[in-house]
Amino acid sequence: MATKYEVVVVVVPFPAQGHLNQLLHFSSLISSYKNIQVHYVSTKIHTRQAKIRAHGLLNPSSSSNNNIIHFHEFSTPSFPSPPPNPNSNIKFPSHLQPSFESSYHLRSPVASLLRSLSSIARRVVVVHDSLMAYVVQDFTSLPNVESYNFHSVSAFTIFLFLWESMGKPFPIEAEILDNLPSLEGCFTSEFMDFMASQRKYSKSDSGNIYNTSRVIEGKFMNLLEKEPIKRNKTQWAIGPFNPMKIISKTSTNNNLSIDHHHHHHRHKCLLWLDKQSPKSAIFISFGTTTSLKDEQIEELCIGLEKSGIKFVWALRDADKGDIFSGEMRKIELPKGYEERIKNKGIIVRDWAPQLEILGHLSIGAFMSHCGWNSCMESLSMGVPIIAWPMHSDQPRNSILITKFLKVGINIFNNWERSRNEVVKSNIIEHVIVTIMLNNIEGNEIRRRAAELGVAVRRSVVEGGVTRKELDSFIAHITR
Repeated sequence: MATKYEVVVVVVPFPAQGHLNQLLHFSSLISSYKNIQVHYVSTKIHTRQAKIRAHGLLNPSSSSNNNIIHFHEFSTPSFPSPPPNPNSNIKFPSHLQPSFESSYHLRSPVASLLRSLSSIARRVVVVHDSLMAYVVQDFTSLPNVESYNFHSVSAFTIFLFLWESMGKPFPIEAEILDNLPSLEGCFTSEFMDFMASQRKYSKSDSGNIYNTSRVIEGKFMNLLEKEPIKRNKTQWAIGPFNPMKIISKTSTNNNLSIDHHHHHHRHKCLLWLDKQSPKSAIFISFGTTTSLKDEQIEELCIGLEKSGIKFVWALRDADKGDIFSGEMRKIELPKGYEERIKNKGIIVRDWAPQLEILGHLSIGAFMSHCGWNSCMESLSMGVPIIAWPMHSDQPRNSILITKFLKVGINIFNNWERSRNEVVKSNIIEHVIVTIMLNNIEGNEIRRRAAELGVAVRRSVVEGGVTRKELDSFIAHITR
């Protein structure tokens, strides 16, 4: 049977924003190669969520993409979608667990899709989030289908996780384990079980893909390549997946060199940033899985105001499992606060264009929960990080950022000890001033962040180390 496509790639993300987003960017990268058709598979709700939040990435008329991404929106039974609980002791978003488990229902539609594609393509390549191994397991029954495990977290955290769970199979430098936060308090037990149940389905994968760069995590990629961790699988570090050609931090005017045709109007916070001086403002965002307590929001307000530094604050509650159902909590700020700070800062309650904000010349630092998307976006834009981890891989990412890369400053001296305490305004003020103003520590951090940003941006262009790995992955799947 004559086929249009030699190779078809089927991308299966885990249904949570940070995961949906990374694999959507990945799909876009892959679809820019000739003769590869890309399919993006999720539930109806989560496919819609991924597209809505993609910010101009999916412009079908854009010349960069030869191929369109084919979206599959499979219907799954409805699931409970409760609001997040900002006062819970473990900050992990346990309210999302029903939506995570609803992904099990994708097994059968994914199996059918793979069967039909395998009959018309020479090879079908499945790239699945490591938490979706269960869903794609039936690929093993099809002779021309192979599968790759995508890790949405840093090489640092995945290495430590595997190394510890395999009983520390070889010695590593003491420095790596020094003051390393344990995973206690990072996850719920239900989610730990969910992760463990996925791992047994990854045995038949042909290789691993990481959204990281050897420029950032070469040392930890090397550790992942040691046996028994590697288990004879090929590894590719092809991050950052986020588009970087759209941004030039060096342009002389304050306007970004972005193709404006797909932003009919720029977001109000970008217009506000256009009026600020270079590197004078900080961006604050704690991602899609964090809800701050009211008293923590109040301390943050006071700390920001006392620092005197300008800011853009993306202030939203954590996502619900179904972001389209019901109302979101409108987070109340202290009385009169927004009026008082109106020349100092801008509060964004809708979806903020994070990548463009981080790429803006006026941004000097990023106060972040250290989710891996946010880390990679900040590092690729050369923006230093004020690390305020909440749960999951974030506490360990914050160690990578501050101790190994030295491109940020940690809010916590000891996350495990202080994770349940409200961070006081004087600490918040202190870290902001340290990273933003002229002082030895802040200057060094900013210089290293800028240098790392340049190195990362170089790595993705022709001849760069990341670009070579992406080409190697493409050569491998089209062999």
